[in-house]
Amino acid sequence: MIYRVVTALQKEAVSISRACQVLNVSRAGYYAHRQRGRGDTTRARQEVHVRAAFEGSGRSYGSRRVAQAVSAQGVKIGRYRARTLMRKADLRPVWKRKFVATTNSRHDRPVAPNVLNRRFRPAQPNQAWVSDMTYIRTAEGWLYLAVVLDLYSRKVVGWAMAPAMPASLIVSALKMAIQQRNPAPGLIVHSDRGSQYASEEYQGLLARHGLVCSMSRLGDCWDNAVMERFFLNLKMERVWQKRYVDRAEARRDITQYIVSFYNPVRLHSTLGYESPQKYEDKLKQQTT
Repeated sequence: MIYRVVTALQKEAVSISRACQVLNVSRAGYYAHRQRGRGDTTRARQEVHVRAAFEGSGRSYGSRRVAQAVSAQGVKIGRYRARTLMRKADLRPVWKRKFVATTNSRHDRPVAPNVLNRRFRPAQPNQAWVSDMTYIRTAEGWLYLAVVLDLYSRKVVGWAMAPAMPASLIVSALKMAIQQRNPAPGLIVHSDRGSQYASEEYQGLLARHGLVCSMSRLGDCWDNAVMERFFLNLKMERVWQKRYVDRAEARRDITQYIVSFYNPVRLHSTLGYESPQKYEDKLKQQTT
């Protein structure tokens, strides 16, 4: 209360020294109290932004990405400060990992060599894509998801979903990517050795557009590590936090994740904590 009186007297053109003398408080005590008040304001502002960043990520960001997202809003905060505030507010991503095999590499169809050879950082968009399939659990049964991702920006450029996983599923995802990006011949499209990717339907689509097929070595998941990481992020950040009533609900939610969050918003450490869309936009600005 005394310190509020000091502040009020100051507004009436009474010096701080005189006000403190009249009220029998030290100047050091007054300044310390005022600084604590500013600290409380800063902390409250940080807490609000930390919670907003965490909720905006679908309750998926850890402290590193939360700190980057908050700082991008003009509120400077370090990773460890963000972690402290998240712990106090009990903001913790929760997920459980499951596994179901989605590909069959034991077939007698021809397979392509590993042309990509783990070169995951191309210099431009549409030089190298990766593709794979995964499963989504719903109360109605499995929903299978095929995705095509551009390695330059980690942007999802094509996807398709179906209750089964025939070759037509991955073909639909690749057709969407080709339609959206219109790549030049010579683009590398990498996948595992699954029978769907070795099918005539898929290989014919690659050949018609002059795209180069690349396949992982047998049993080596690291050859397609970027695609594996995308699926892990999708499941940690969205799928494993949900209980889908049916396939239609899962379709809507996964599409929303890709279109409204992953491509335009989600921060990637590989991209200097920028989103795939922003990373590509920066390249366009530099080249125009």
